[in-house]
Amino acid sequence: MQASEARRATAAALSTAASLGLTADDATVLLDSNKLTLRLLPCDVLARVAPMADQVARFEIDIARRLAAFGAPVAALDPRVEPRVHERDGFAVTLWTYYEPVPEEVAPAGHARVLERLHDGMRNLDIPSPRYTDRVERARRLVADPARTPALTGADRELLGDTLRDLTRRIGERGGAEQLLHGEPHPGNVLATRHGPLFIDFETCCRGPVEFDLAHAPEEAGAHYPGADPDQLSDCRLLVLAVITVWRHDRDDRFPDGRRLGREWLGRIRSAVDR
Repeated sequence: MQASEARRATAAALSTAASLGLTADDATVLLDSNKLTLRLLPCDVLARVAPMADQVARFEIDIARRLAAFGAPVAALDPRVEPRVHERDGFAVTLWTYYEPVPEEVAPAGHARVLERLHDGMRNLDIPSPRYTDRVERARRLVADPARTPALTGADRELLGDTLRDLTRRIGERGGAEQLLHGEPHPGNVLATRHGPLFIDFETCCRGPVEFDLAHAPEEAGAHYPGADPDQLSDCRLLVLAVITVWRHDRDDRFPDGRRLGREWLGRIRSAVDR
């Protein structure tokens, strides 16, 4: 967020917590991206704040509550307040349990096991959600729009467009089961806690093959996920890489060091396609 917007978002989180009877005098920024993630003290609650126009917080809360009811490994909403979206000063504020991090990282095998448990829970949910191909299509529209992706050369634009199209077709032609997915279960969305690994950030949920989710996990995790199709997983990994490479070339992208990463990932895609 821009600095002025972040200040307003922080104020909205603090005043929301106070209005609900939680003592919140201070806020520490844990993550600043399309939404602001804050630790509010001394009540020790995690607040997620996004502009009302951009948020899908109701969708995220609904999924998190349903998954928790099935015992899935997900971060919980704060039990002291009503589990809903709080609207204040043009922001959507949601309040979650804050988990003190533990020093050890989640190993690839553990990542695969906890992702399998999450998928088991998600098979029980019948929630309207986008398909993974919707995300690919948004990336294809960006590639086709030089005004939005001015840093792409003609050759790079062709490479990304062809890769997105060809891999989507190949993955679809294999068929196979599709289900509700997390959408972006990368290590940044897995908390290592004393309760075990817990997933966060369900705004990216979509439907697709489990390999699309597994493509976001550490590469070594694929060998530990039962029944994963190696060829499907390989194609999904390259498809995900192509999508996030397009995001890094969006003129409005604010990801730290995003332009350098975009160039690096283009090289990896070109090498993979050449092979």
